[in-house]
Amino acid sequence: MNKEIRTDLALETRESFEEDNVEIKGVEVSEIMRCNNQIKVTTVNIKTKKSASLMKKPVGKYITLEVEDLENSADMESIDKISGVVSEYIRELIPQKDKGKILVVGLGNRDATPDSLGPKTIDRIEITRNFEEIYGNNSWEISSIAPGVMAKTGMESVEIIKGIVEETTPDVVIAIDSLAARSVKRLNSTIQLTDTGINPGSGVGNHRHGLNSESIGCKVIAIGIPTVVDVATIIWDTMDSLIKMFSINKAYMELDESEQYEFIREIASPKMKALYVTPKDIDEDIQRMGIVLAKALNDIWKNRN
Repeated sequence: MNKEIRTDLALETRESFEEDNVEIKGVEVSEIMRCNNQIKVTTVNIKTKKSASLMKKPVGKYITLEVEDLENSADMESIDKISGVVSEYIRELIPQKDKGKILVVGLGNRDATPDSLGPKTIDRIEITRNFEEIYGNNSWEISSIAPGVMAKTGMESVEIIKGIVEETTPDVVIAIDSLAARSVKRLNSTIQLTDTGINPGSGVGNHRHGLNSESIGCKVIAIGIPTVVDVATIIWDTMDSLIKMFSINKAYMELDESEQYEFIREIASPKMKALYVTPKDIDEDIQRMGIVLAKALNDIWKNRN
């Protein structure tokens, strides 16, 4: 039975089925280790509508990089290593052309640190559109936008981006956003790439209209890093570990994991139910992750010229 535990990562959704010994037809999973076993790359391919319904994710490819050094990658050598691998997998999802037009979108709220990954990454993107005197006519045309959030603009991010797409006609949109994880260990250390698009605001539990090829009429690649975790998930993980360690509370253990999680949500106070937790060093982490993602993207433009 699939647990309704809050996560934006396809990898974690798939893991929840494995824990319940459930196989899903139409979902293919592969794993490889990179960089002397420091980066684990898991590809989840959701191939059918039925499996997409079970996974509650659109049909498509989800590439997840679990990066041991991402939280501590302050030196350029570590950043170069990580961004190089990220860049390689982004290239797999971008249309294989010699040149074209790419719109990079930084989703999220610049003033809310855990939700500011998109705008902070955009600040470091090298823009080439309308700069022919610098980059020449054979460069990839790169433009970017940080559309803000509905509370500040009064407009859905998708509405803004759709208008820009209609005016500038990019070949692909690359959307960057903060996500939510089920596991604390994946906060700020996991990167998900997908060709299925994204729901703006997903990282703070505020799903807006989907940003995908159907909604804006253009291929959408989404890049996300989990920066928050649901409080109920933390309590559930902690209780699960304690109960297994001390073999107590038989009644609780007889519940399946989805019932255990729902029990935690019921006993949590109303205020706790709405809380999402982020690491204490989130300011430095966001800056570092923005640098890694921006470098990975900028390397693609440079290497495709």
